[in-house]
Amino acid sequence: MSDNERDALHQVQKYRTIVLVYEALDAEIDELLTAHGGKAEFMSDADRARYVELARKRDEVLNEMRILEQQLHIDE
Repeated sequence: MSDNERDALHQVQKYRTIVLVYEALDAEIDELLTAHGGKAEFMSDADRARYVELARKRDEVLNEMRILEQQLHIDE
């Protein structure tokens, strides 16, 4: 296997891992929202802080996904 192939394989594996992280964060956000009637304003301060932190992390992961999609030429 050439270096280019190994690099591409590594990037695909990294992308798959990032997608799983994104999906886990999204599911946790959904659970938190569902537990509070779908609205952040019904959350306690601690739950709202958790929600904001999860959303921030999810946005960071989404940005990583988009960068890798461009590098891997992934089109939706």
